[in-house]
Amino acid sequence: MSSFVVLLGPPGAGKGTQAEAISAKLCLPHISSGDIFRENIKNKTELGITAAGFINKGELVPDDITIAMIRERLSRPDCQEGAILDGFPRTPAQAEALASMLSVLGGRVISVPSINVPEDILVERLTGRWTCRKEGHIFHEKYNPPRQLGFCDFDSSELYQREDDKPETVKRRIRVYFEQTQPLIEFYRKLGLLTDVDGTKLIEQVSAYLLEIVRKVPQA
Repeated sequence: MSSFVVLLGPPGAGKGTQAEAISAKLCLPHISSGDIFRENIKNKTELGITAAGFINKGELVPDDITIAMIRERLSRPDCQEGAILDGFPRTPAQAEALASMLSVLGGRVISVPSINVPEDILVERLTGRWTCRKEGHIFHEKYNPPRQLGFCDFDSSELYQREDDKPETVKRRIRVYFEQTQPLIEFYRKLGLLTDVDGTKLIEQVSAYLLEIVRKVPQA
C-alpha cells in the first residue's frame, strides 16, 4: 500500500522547504497543489481552463475541480509508492475526499505533521522576503540577504516585494490560514494522524524530526 504524508503549516512556516527536503530523503514526490493548478492552467487542460475561469473572477475554485486535478496527479506512475502533499487538503471535506481517492489508488495517509510557528515570527519571516523579477529567486533581508542590496545574486535582476509579502497582506494570510485550517487540524488529530512540529528550530532539525515522525509509522 502506498504511503502519503499531508504536511500542514501556515505561510512562512517553511512547509515548502521541508516538503522538498523530506521528499528527497524518502524518495517520494513533493506534490504542491499550487504547482498542480499552475501546470493545468499553463497547459490549458480542461480542468485548468475551468479553474482559471473561477480564479479570473476572484472566486474560489470548487472542490470537485481541485479534487479532480489532485486525483489525476496522484494517479501518475511517480506516485505509485506515495507522495508528500503540500497545500491539499485544506478542509475536512477535502480530507475525506482524499481518503476515498487513495483507497481506490491503493494508498493511505500515514502521517500529518503540522509545523507550528508563532505569528510574530511568521510575520518577520514573510515581510522580509524579496523576490527576483527574472527567475523568482528568493532572498530575505535578515536570514538570506543578497550580496548587493536590491539585486539578485544569480542573475542581477531587480528584487521586489510581492503583494503577498507586505505586512498587511501577510497578517491577513496568516489569519485566514488558522481560521480555515483549524477544523482540518482537529480532523486529523481525532484520527490519531497529526503530530505537532516546532517550526522555530533550525531547518535541519525540523527536517530530521519530520523524517523521524514518518519513518516510525508502521507500514501496511
